[in-house]
Amino acid sequence: MWTPGTLLLLSLLCASGELQQETEPRRLPPPGKLDFGYVPAGVYETLAHYEPGPIGILFQLVHAFLHAVQPNVFPHDLIVKLAKDKFGAIQTEYQKAIYYEIGFVICAAVGLLFAVLMPIVGLFFCMCRCCDNCGGEMHQRQRKNADCRRGLLGTLLFSTSLVITIGVLCAYAANQNLSSQVKNIRRLVNSNMRDLHTFANDTSMQIDYLISQYATAKNKVIYDLDNIGPLLGGRIHEQLDKEVHPALDQVLNMAGVKIQRAIKAMRETKEALENVSASLVVLQEGVGKLDFNLSQVRSRINRTLNDPGCHDEESDATTAQLCHNIRQSLSQLQISANFTRLPDVNPQLEKMNDVVKTDLSAVVQRGFSSLNDTPHMVIDQTTSVVSSVRNLMDGIGNNISSFSKAFPVQTCLSNFTIFINHVHAKIEDYYPEIDKMDFYRWIGCIALCCMVVLVLAFNYLGLLCGTLGYDKHASPTTRGCVSNTGGTLLMAGVGFSFIFSWVLMGVVTAIFLAGGNMEKLICEPFHTKELFKVVDTPYLINPEWKNFIPGYMYNDSNLELTAESLYSTCKKNKGIYSAMRLDKVFNISSFLNTTLFTKDVVSQLDSVKIDLRGITLLEAEGKQNLQDFSVAGLSEINYADYLEEVNKGVTAVDVLSFAKELESQTDLMPRGPLQTALKGHVSTLRQIHRQQIVPMEQAMSALNQSMRFLERTASDLPNKIIAVLDAIEAAQYLISQNATLLINQETRKYTATIIGYFHQYIEWVKTSLALEVAQCKPFSNILDTVEIMTCSFLVDSMNTFWMGLGCSTLFLLPSVILAVKLAKYYRRMDTEDVYDDIETIPMKNALDNWN
Repeated sequence: MWTPGTLLLLSLLCASGELQQETEPRRLPPPGKLDFGYVPAGVYETLAHYEPGPIGILFQLVHAFLHAVQPNVFPHDLIVKLAKDKFGAIQTEYQKAIYYEIGFVICAAVGLLFAVLMPIVGLFFCMCRCCDNCGGEMHQRQRKNADCRRGLLGTLLFSTSLVITIGVLCAYAANQNLSSQVKNIRRLVNSNMRDLHTFANDTSMQIDYLISQYATAKNKVIYDLDNIGPLLGGRIHEQLDKEVHPALDQVLNMAGVKIQRAIKAMRETKEALENVSASLVVLQEGVGKLDFNLSQVRSRINRTLNDPGCHDEESDATTAQLCHNIRQSLSQLQISANFTRLPDVNPQLEKMNDVVKTDLSAVVQRGFSSLNDTPHMVIDQTTSVVSSVRNLMDGIGNNISSFSKAFPVQTCLSNFTIFINHVHAKIEDYYPEIDKMDFYRWIGCIALCCMVVLVLAFNYLGLLCGTLGYDKHASPTTRGCVSNTGGTLLMAGVGFSFIFSWVLMGVVTAIFLAGGNMEKLICEPFHTKELFKVVDTPYLINPEWKNFIPGYMYNDSNLELTAESLYSTCKKNKGIYSAMRLDKVFNISSFLNTTLFTKDVVSQLDSVKIDLRGITLLEAEGKQNLQDFSVAGLSEINYADYLEEVNKGVTAVDVLSFAKELESQTDLMPRGPLQTALKGHVSTLRQIHRQQIVPMEQAMSALNQSMRFLERTASDLPNKIIAVLDAIEAAQYLISQNATLLINQETRKYTATIIGYFHQYIEWVKTSLALEVAQCKPFSNILDTVEIMTCSFLVDSMNTFWMGLGCSTLFLLPSVILAVKLAKYYRRMDTEDVYDDIETIPMKNALDNWN
């Protein structure tokens, strides 16, 4: 027979689909992450956790005592063997059972011994007292420490009564706690039932939400199809750009110059040629003028040195020597470099002017524009494919939506709701019986507590009357009525102790055996999950079933589904699909198979054919411009001659230094016309240096820099231009003839991205089914609630009750002894000890002494 719970699980299976992992024919790259939102989930209100409050301290004491009584580990193997043999192995395994229960056996034996011996001892005690023995004789021997003994006995009895009182209070608290918790049973049951209703109501809504989220994947696919130009065309352009852009970059990448500086390089070459031409004109003109001026200066200085002051007999020897030295150095005062022999660079400059006239940047930009037009080409060539795929999307959505209608999900959930209502109604019918049984239990426990309270009342009243009525000046035979009443009350308490103690101990022993074993064999193993290991033992319940749950529900006992795994999964609030391993039972992968969903989509996208032969990277005008640049004649310039003349310097000697030296020699001459004339020549030389030589040196520096720049540019220019043109031709061939592989590769990636959205949706559905749809926390809550009601409410309370009552019962024994002894000091005696004043011999009073 299929239970309603099983039918619900099967309906969830039918509604949800299979979670079995599919084998994809291709490895999908990670597409853009889709946001499907959160599956709507109801809030389960049951809090399957119990906090006992202050009484929990007593519960902990009981657990500690039971652990001391029974420290052995849970007898897993023994229980499994007994269960398999249906307790037939108890005859052979009784020693193990006794060894495990030895603590309980000893405690129970002590309790039974107490229950049996107490009434017997009470009977003999009464008979003994009737015979004036065992304290029955109304005579008290006088002792010097009588007051001390009386006080000690009173204190001990009061302390013992306090212990008994504490035990009774613990038992009463446990009794009241159980009654109050029984009232909470209805609240817990109702909460669990509401959670089951929430489970049933939300499951259908969650399944509908999963189906509706196909629109998210569909909208993303449509968006990508609408933007196929930027996406697919952009990818193709990006990959082509990786191959083609370096070739275009080399068009203007002369001697390491980046493509964005290509035009600047050409202009710098043109400017360098212009600088060479201008500098050469300046230098050729300046050399002639400088040579003429220096010749005149030399002539004038020679005429000045012919002055009589330089070679007359009357002239100073030093002056004559200085004149001689100046005359010898005049030969150095002439030009060094000869720029008139250098050819001009006008032919090269004219060619560069022609090259620069062509706007190479515009030519290159046209190539880039042609390449960047790839997305528009893709849009134009894929219009029909995009339209077909959009139509297929609606068909896939209809297929996904149809599977929920193929199974009676709503009917199954409605039947499950009816089942819940029926069970709840049945439970409601038991509440009056539960309340009645709890009332009788409460009355019984109160009656047991009242037995002890009665004894305590006699003890406390006896101590009160005996203490208040005691007169230390009164003899035992003359004690007052109040004191005598106290002793009588103590003896009454002794009598009731004998009457009630065996009943109390018998009840305590019975409850101890039941509650203690339930704690050690059910509650504690449940918390440590040892109990689940017993239930999950292979072939335990049915010799033909390895695992009971899948064997009973699916007729497949080899399925790894255990009670522990089911409970743990539901405890984590995961979906019932993963908890019950429904994915291993039914095969409905046709509803969640990516290949089946997207076969036609893949077929349409694979038919995409894109032709890029219309792309032209570099037109003929640009190629001709590069060729003209390479044959601009830069290599025909005789750079060695230019650099040789530049390195010579303008004059053979530094004119400024020559003027300083001439001035220093002139200063050594005596003042006169000779010195004045030479100083004038010094001023002339400095003027020539400032006005002619300095500009010529600047022109030579500019010429030097320009020639070296041109020399660097011209050293490998033809080879670089050829390499650039070859690279462009190869790139053009790649685009025009050999781009099919690249296009197919990017088309497959684009298709994989589209399919990836379906894959994400299906994986999200699977994950949601496993974790969020039909979360089975209510089922683990039911088990936890049963554990709370059984262990936390019933077992812990009853264990605390027998612990308190048992403690009180045990202390009734010392209470009896102390009460009997103390009563002698309170009751009025019939006889007493008397003493002779002379012989100090104790004698009985009255007739007994003489007789």
